[in-house]
Parts: sequence; C-alpha cells; structure tokens
Amino acid sequence: MRGVKPLLESVDVTLNPGDKIGLIGANGAGKSSLFAMLRGELHADQGEIDFPAKWRVAYVAQETPPLERMALDYAIDGDTTLRKLEAELARLENEPESADNGIAIGELYSALADADAYTVQSRGEQLLLGLGFTLEQMQQPVASFSGGWRMRLNLAQALMCPSDLLLLDEPTNHLDLDAIIWLEDWLKRYTGTLLIISHDRDFLDEVVNVIVHIDERKLKRYSGNYSAFERQRAAQMALAAGAIEKQQRKRAHLESFIERFKAKASKARQAQSRMKALAKMEELAPLRAAAEFSFEFREPLSAPNPLLVMEDVEAGYKIEDEKSGQITHKTIVDRINFSLQIGQRIGLLGVNGAGKSTLIKTIAGELTPLSGEATTGKGLNIGYFAQHQVEMLRHDESPLWHLAKIAPTTREQELRNFLGGFNFPGTMVTSPIAPFSGGEKARLALALIVWQRPNLLLLDEPTNHLDLETREALTEALAQFEGTLLVVSHDRHLLRATTDEFIIVADGKLQPFDGDLDDYKDWLFKTKLASKNVAADLAAASAGKTDKATVTPVVKAAVTAAPAPIVDRKEQKKQDAEARQKLAALRKPIDARIKRLEEKMVKSTARKAELDAQLADETLYDAAKKETLKQLLADQAYCTKELAEMETEWLEQQEALEQLIN
Repeated sequence: MRGVKPLLESVDVTLNPGDKIGLIGANGAGKSSLFAMLRGELHADQGEIDFPAKWRVAYVAQETPPLERMALDYAIDGDTTLRKLEAELARLENEPESADNGIAIGELYSALADADAYTVQSRGEQLLLGLGFTLEQMQQPVASFSGGWRMRLNLAQALMCPSDLLLLDEPTNHLDLDAIIWLEDWLKRYTGTLLIISHDRDFLDEVVNVIVHIDERKLKRYSGNYSAFERQRAAQMALAAGAIEKQQRKRAHLESFIERFKAKASKARQAQSRMKALAKMEELAPLRAAAEFSFEFREPLSAPNPLLVMEDVEAGYKIEDEKSGQITHKTIVDRINFSLQIGQRIGLLGVNGAGKSTLIKTIAGELTPLSGEATTGKGLNIGYFAQHQVEMLRHDESPLWHLAKIAPTTREQELRNFLGGFNFPGTMVTSPIAPFSGGEKARLALALIVWQRPNLLLLDEPTNHLDLETREALTEALAQFEGTLLVVSHDRHLLRATTDEFIIVADGKLQPFDGDLDDYKDWLFKTKLASKNVAADLAAASAGKTDKATVTPVVKAAVTAAPAPIVDRKEQKKQDAEARQKLAALRKPIDARIKRLEEKMVKSTARKAELDAQLADETLYDAAKKETLKQLLADQAYCTKELAEMETEWLEQQEALEQLIN
C-alpha cells in the first residue's frame, strides 16, 4: 500500500539468478515502489519479498549533491567495497607499527588486488566514456554538471559497484542513442541478476529475457523479451470479449495507415524497416486496443515547398567575453547545405555532443546562423519540441492557462474539450501543473504543439518521461502526420515507424546516412564505440567478470565489413587484394601485442618467483622489518595481478586472432 492506495495484492512471482528482467506497467502502478522494497526502503504490508542475504545490491541514486569531488572519483565511489578497503588501509598505516598491524596491512593489499584496485581508474574512465563524458569532463567537479549529466554519473556509480542484483529505474531517460547502445552492450555482459524499469521497447528487446508486468495490482511473469510479451499479451487480450469492438476499430485504423505508406517500401532500406514496424503494429492490434490514450495531429493549414533552404550555414553559438565584451563564434556544425521539402520524414542521427540539438535550434530559429543564409517558405509554421521542453512550462499555471495563452480568442469550452482529448479531464485542466508527473507535463507540451497545426515538426527527444502507452500513441500520431518531420530520438521504435530517411551530424558536418538503424549501430561499434568496448571487454575479462566468448565478437565487429554489392571479376580481384591487405594490417597489431605480452609474462613470472622466495624467509615477519614486509607483499600482490591480466589478455588476443583468420 502507498497511503490508502493498494499497489499490489496477493502477488506471487519467482525470478531466477542470472535473469535479466524488464519490469513494466503504467505510470503509478507501483514499479518504483517495488524497487524501494528490494532496496529495503519500504516494507510489504503483507507477505514476504526475499533474495539471498549475501547478495550485493546496486542501484542508481536519485539525488546527486553538488559536490566539488571530481566526476571520475565520484563514479569510482560506486565501488563501495574498494573505498572501504582504501579507508581501512589509510587508517592502519596511521597506526603505531606492530607485527599484527603489518600482517593486517599485507592482507589489505591482497584484498585490494582482489578488488581490482589496480584497474579501477581505467574501468571508471571506460564507463564514463561509454556514457558520453570526455576525458576533460571527468576531471570536472560534480557540481558543474546539469541534472541530466549528474544522473549519468549516478548510473556510472551503479555500474561500478560489484553486484549480484542490479536495479535500474529508467536508465535511458537521460542518454543519447549512442550511450544507450553502449549501455545495452554492457548489460548483456553483466553476469548478475538485472531488474530494469524502462519504457524503451527496443532497449528491453535487446537486454531482457523475462518480463514482469504490473497490471490490476498483480504481477505476471512472461518469458522472453518485450516483443515476446506483446505477442503473448495480445493473444490473451484477443480472447477477452470486452476488447473485441475496440480491437476491430484499431485494426482498421492501423491497416489504413499501413496502406498509405506501402508505395514507399521500395524507396530505401529505411522504408523497409518502417514497413516491418507497421506490420508489427498490425499484428499487435489487440494489445493497442487497450491503450487508454491516443491522439492525432490536425491537418496543416498551409504547405509551402520548400519549407526551408540552408546555404553554407554555420550553426553554433555566440560567446561574449564578460570583461571585454568581445563576441566570438563557436561553430558546432559547419557549411550546412540542406533543404526541407513537403512530406519529408527525417531522423537525425549523431553521437552525443555532435551538434544535433544545435542544428534543430538553428532550424527552429532559436539560434541565428553564424554565417550563410537560411531561407524559409512563406507560411512556414514550426512545431518545436525542445529537449527540455517540460522545464519551459509555467509550473504554477494550469493546462487551460497554457492553451488559452496561445489561443486567446477561442471559447473556453472548446479548449477544455481539446485538453480532455489529451487526458486532462475535470479539475485537472484548471490545476497548477507543478505536481503533475513528467509524462503528464510532456503530454501537455505535445498538446500545445498539436493545437498550432504546424506544417514542420522539429522534435528533440520527445519521448523523455513518456510511458509505453503514450509513446505508442505519439508514434501512431507522427506516422499519420501530414506535414514534414525532423526528429531526434533515442527511441528506435519511434524512429523506425515514423521516418523514411536519416541524416547524420558527425565531425562537424551534416550529411545523408545511407542505411537504417541497424547500420547505424554497426557504424557506432566500428568507429565511436569500438575502442571503448574492446578496452572495457579486456578490462572485464582480466577481472574475471566476463568470458572469452563475450569479448571476441566485439573485436570481430570492428573488422567485419558490410556486405559488398555485386561487382565484375576485375573489381572482385581488386577487392580481394584489398581485403588481404586489410586483414594483414588488422593482424599485425594483434601479433605484435601477443609477442610483447609473452616477453612481459616471462619477466613477471621470474619476478614473482623471486618475491615468493623472499617472503618464505621467516625472519621477514619480525616487527623491525614491517616496512620491508609491507612493500614485498604489495609487490607480490601487484605482480600476481599483473601476471593474471597478461595471461587473460594473451588468451583473448589469441582468440581474436583466430576469429580474424577464420
């Protein structure tokens, strides 16, 4: 119970060690309360919730104090066991010397080696790089980061913590697509039990193998990922007599808008991906019938063509020096030559910090081009949903006030009816929005855009704070939108279902991306994420946290070329020769690394044997030789750890070489 509201009643569910579980349900169903029970912050009013007492539980803190501590140190603080060992070592080293103290210090050095103290810095850096931080940002204080970036730091802390049970509540909310893809890869290699709350269906499909659904105060377990859950749930709902009529209406609705886009299926791979998504929607019509919320964009009043033309535009920021008043330009995206035509449906891709939001702000008129010319069509009407749109609302005012401000001449009843269609009924329509959930505020922001009947929609992460049902309603509404669409989103399902083409911001340039989202994922792993993941794999393998099988596919992915088009024999011979040269070039650093590792292993083995012999001397344990003993124990622990790391890396490199050759 929360207050007088029952969240779960007479629930029985069993989960197994090693399961990766997606916990789903409507907002307010009790997902976060269940997490609080697992953390011991809430207690069940009846019944028991149980897991092994020895299990280490890691979770993402919801608050981040404005600390002056460096971001990297803050992330490493997540490994609480390591920090306790370091604190205990510092305490003992300040104690008076004694034999017992020397032995205790020696044992602590050994424990620190077991806790991977010698690799913790590099592991912390790899985590933060994967989550979008630069090396420079890692040295900045926590207090200098915005709320979204502090949540990334809290996520890094949870991932740093060695755990048997990992609880993640909406971990993708503050991440870009590249960081989400990196996180998916990390979680696939996680060996403990994972329980995750998420409204991102593609993310759940990639990571989980069990779904637990909270519905009508019950927990129901489904085997498989989110798509498997949808199929099972849809089959159940199709049998429910009360859903038949709604199901038929929804199916007809879906069939009509699938038919509308069939003609585009031959245009590009993106269109093919979209057809698959629409086919999936059709298959799941019974499930969609239960959705409580749906809406549609009204037909635009005008349709200029082109809507926008940008010629040699530089997008960026003007920075004014506080002392001199001198203004300098910081270019983010250079030499943009780009136009928007009627009916285009574009997904904007690019890694964190590449300039996606800067480009959208420039198109929306929020930023003035630093140079070049941007020409807009007569009658252009932009609907702009900014990344932080929810924060821009007046939290002390009501939904009705917000709508009346942009429609001052419209009758109040008409405004109330319109807002009622966005699930703002009764007194809710006149209540201040401050206590509203993030999803409700995002719904209001969408309603304000829909009212204005735009012919160009610019959406920058519109699904933040939205639950699965509302995301699905937005996806369907965008698929039927009559105007032009440009969207940045980490929700791949929405991108597949609503866009026909992609453009990418990379290395300060805007260019077409000839591929779909699977191609983009491959591109990320071959370029931006390749070095991060290979290094993270090898670090995890050296720490015994993963097996060889999970490492080499990442290495192989970095060298596997995309399928080649059909070419003539002469061209084929040329490509074969280039492939042999590429293979030799890729093999050379692996062979060199194996040779260096073998040389270092010989030296480390000899050094370890020497240290073992010295530590076998009984006189070394006298109180007078405390410092010598401490140094030798530390050297032995480090040497043992270093040798184990080199042996593990040698095995990984050998397997990577075999994979490359085969």
